[in-house]
Amino acid sequence: MSTNLLIVAFERPAIDWHAVAPEIVLLSVGVLITLLDILFLEKARPYMAALSGLGILATAIPLLTLGIDGTERVLFDGAYVVDNFSLVLKAIFLLAGYVVILLSTNYIVDGDYWESEYYGLLLASLMGMIMMASSRDLISVFVALELLSIPAYLMVAWRKRDPKSNEAGLKYYLMGVFASAVMLYGMSLLFGVSGTTVLSEIADSIDAGNGSSSVMTLGIVFVVAGFAFKVSAVPFHTWAPDVYEGAPTPVTAFLSVASKAAGFVALLALIFVGFYELSNIWEPLIWILAALSMTVGNLVALRQTNIVRLMAYSGVAQTGFMIAPLAVAGHSLSTGNQALSAIVTYLAIYAAMNLGAFAVIITLARRTGSAEIDSFSGAFHFAPGLTVAMTIFLFSLAGIPPLGGWFAKFEVFRVLATSGETWGYLLAVVAAINSVIALFYYATIARKMWADDPSEKDLNNIEVTPSLVSALAICVLVTLLFGIFPQLVARFTEVSLLAFGV
Repeated sequence: MSTNLLIVAFERPAIDWHAVAPEIVLLSVGVLITLLDILFLEKARPYMAALSGLGILATAIPLLTLGIDGTERVLFDGAYVVDNFSLVLKAIFLLAGYVVILLSTNYIVDGDYWESEYYGLLLASLMGMIMMASSRDLISVFVALELLSIPAYLMVAWRKRDPKSNEAGLKYYLMGVFASAVMLYGMSLLFGVSGTTVLSEIADSIDAGNGSSSVMTLGIVFVVAGFAFKVSAVPFHTWAPDVYEGAPTPVTAFLSVASKAAGFVALLALIFVGFYELSNIWEPLIWILAALSMTVGNLVALRQTNIVRLMAYSGVAQTGFMIAPLAVAGHSLSTGNQALSAIVTYLAIYAAMNLGAFAVIITLARRTGSAEIDSFSGAFHFAPGLTVAMTIFLFSLAGIPPLGGWFAKFEVFRVLATSGETWGYLLAVVAAINSVIALFYYATIARKMWADDPSEKDLNNIEVTPSLVSALAICVLVTLLFGIFPQLVARFTEVSLLAFGV
């Protein structure tokens, strides 16, 4: 009897290897890069960017086979799930990671660090994001969050000789640790009340009315606050401007898109799977975060003279738009379905237009030697192609048709306006006002680039590398296609609360 019990206790859980194939491929590529770095040191440096890019493309192959198969796969007693929702988000992460690698190629020079380590950390952080998309358990969510965050702390401080980069890395680390502690405390309260870490079982415990409602409320507030830091929502946004300015610009682009999207994924899983029925707790909190993020982000962006800091506050405002549908998602299942689809749609389009904007910023800032907005004046005279591309991304961020951003904002307004709630209408009005404010500073940048005289006399055209051309081509194509043919992104991001078992 004792022998049988021992065998059962140490029995390995059944693993669906096809379900975890993307994670295995990405992990293998990261290990390979690390081994090559150890064995060949600087000799391997010229090949690391290409190897990392090929690794991401290889990771997409099992992702496609899983999508074609279409079967929902549940692992580890519900702690890890591969479904349509997770596959869509993993595809967004991989595409964003690939574009960031293209932006990073030939950017980091002067021997400030080992380039192999940079790509290893980038893939490690991307691995955390891939895991986050499938996590349906408090433990797996936290492990994925730390896996994506710890490499990001190091990448932010990667310019070792730059005091601003060191300051940004330290600030990001300290604020990140504090946010993780707050979130972990909230998770411990949820576990203490429900007796489980699996999100679906926490939902069952809530339905059964187990535990103290006040403790559950406090746990939900702490967890939402922790993830509000990751997505840079007001008032948890104070790290973003300094970190964006101090980090290498490709890292800034990575944090502004992929890292933020991972925070949204975790927040969606927690809300829709774990405590969807307690909408009276999280809806008012989300409403306040959305309204504050849109308003504070846009008003402060108006005062910025540095384009990277402006994009940081723009990202804060965009966060407000992205989480706005959650403020009414608990009204009904149909509204919840629309809200979930709207957020995923916004994430996909935002990834393309924001990465594209940073691609142009990287190129122009290296030419002018400054990230001040005035240094981009007259860019059309020496970089007409980049000016056209930047105009597309700026007006897409502002939500101007027929660019992709209009459909992202339209989906948000549709959810708020059809929810049937007064608070939804009010938030739609706040969003509309903020859209006008955002258009002002986006249009100001475009006007300077097109109409003003160049700040320098040297008007030689900028040499654009093939990797940068590829990154810009991907971002422009996605931004235009999703704007002109919105049914493409709508079909791609069509997910349902049924994926979460709601």
